[in-house]
Amino acid sequence: MTRSLHLVPDPVSEPRHGRHRAQADTSAGVPSQATVLALRSIPVIGWIFLIVGVVRPFRARWLRVAFWIDVVLSVGVHAAQIPAARKVAAERGISGRRAAVMTMLLGATWWKTLGEGRQ
Repeated sequence: MTRSLHLVPDPVSEPRHGRHRAQADTSAGVPSQATVLALRSIPVIGWIFLIVGVVRPFRARWLRVAFWIDVVLSVGVHAAQIPAARKVAAERGISGRRAAVMTMLLGATWWKTLGEGRQ
């Protein structure tokens, strides 16, 4: 039995496990504006945590570990997403520079939700 590859998910399909649950918030499969804002607040909180850790280094071991995990996620992973974000942004007429800056700030929560949440 062969299984066909679906490169583009069906917009009315049920959300898959392991992915964010934003799609479950509306019947059309598009996250609401409140959901998009909530998702985008997560990386902002991460950046605030990094700033606090730089200004006043953490003494507790678990906070130092969390700090370095956040460094890897906020800097490394967001930077790795820039090529994909620039491609998506170009399709929507957004400059590559803006895509890079917004991706470094918000990561995939910016470029994967472009145009969503606007009713």
